Amino acid sequence: MMRALIIGRFQPFHLGHLKIIEDLAKRHDYIIIGIGSAQESHTVENPFTAGERHLMIANSLESRNINNFYLVPIEDIYRNALWVAHVESIAPPFNVVYSANPLVKRLFMEKGYKVIMPELYRRDIYSGKEIRRRMIYDENWQELVTKEVIKVIDEIDGINRIKEIAKNDEYSTDQPKK
Repeated sequence: MMRALIIGRFQPFHLGHLKIIEDLAKRHDYIIIGIGSAQESHTVENPFTAGERHLMIANSLESRNINNFYLVPIEDIYRNALWVAHVESIAPPFNVVYSANPLVKRLFMEKGYKVIMPELYRRDIYSGKEIRRRMIYDENWQELVTKEVIKVIDEIDGINRIKEIAKNDEYSTDQPKK
């Protein structure tokens, strides 16, 4: 049985993520989706909780009849030499890892895993950082995510959360950064 692992922060889950997972769902029996930095929330870089991200991903995939996935929250342990073992201990067994992150790729390759760089889909706009920036500056972010993600963000008052958090961050209300 072929099980693929893909790890991301999904802050938030967007159409680029969806495209990659749709492709993986066709090629593998199961996809293990690691929700990275699961302990992080309520910051500009990581505004959503692991549970909120779980809802965004599960609702988006299930609405498209993609059901061959497992969601696993993965907390950071800040010990790179032990990180792969940490992931192995909390995730179902997997045969291949998909990642565009150089550190993640290196760590899994050193442990003998086949690591594949997924084809990134329109990375210039399908980026969590770009979506969060658009949320802060009242620009159209909805076009970059699924309707299920919009629903979760509306339900948790996510726009006001990120705007409030951003008041003490690199963002100012004067000039959008691109």
